[in-house]
Amino acid sequence: MTSYGLPLILDDKTGQLEDGSEFLDVHDRLRLTPIIPRALAALDFGRNKALGTISFSGVAVPMSQYLARTSPLGSSSVRRFGASDGQTYQWARRTQKNQEWTCTNVNGYVIASYSLKPAGEPEYSESSGCVLEIAEQFGNLAPEILASLWIMRHIAQYNL
Repeated sequence: MTSYGLPLILDDKTGQLEDGSEFLDVHDRLRLTPIIPRALAALDFGRNKALGTISFSGVAVPMSQYLARTSPLGSSSVRRFGASDGQTYQWARRTQKNQEWTCTNVNGYVIASYSLKPAGEPEYSESSGCVLEIAEQFGNLAPEILASLWIMRHIAQYNL
């Protein structure tokens, strides 16, 4: 991927978990959709909104194992995952101003964030106003970042 010195800013077209969404880079460098013929990651949720499995290259892992709590009694809104680059990343909810979700590396560097449309902002005709921003140097992890975010949002929405 060519380096532009800009983060990937992915517009979440619907902001909805149930109906799926499409994430489009506002600079037209990347497009991620939840339904594609050859998925980079597949999410299979369990019955009654329970966590299920996540698959990469056909290898399924329980979501609760893939996105593990940081401690056995810790909050379900703070979880870690191991990415394909061999590093560990952590999602946390509402820990940074203006960010609903923040993903950091082991050094605390913010590699991605998901922000909701600010209150009072007008409705957009083709966008939810929600944005996933990924630091450019972590663009190769975009499918894993999106999949793990999707699971985190599911956990929060259904109090899992």
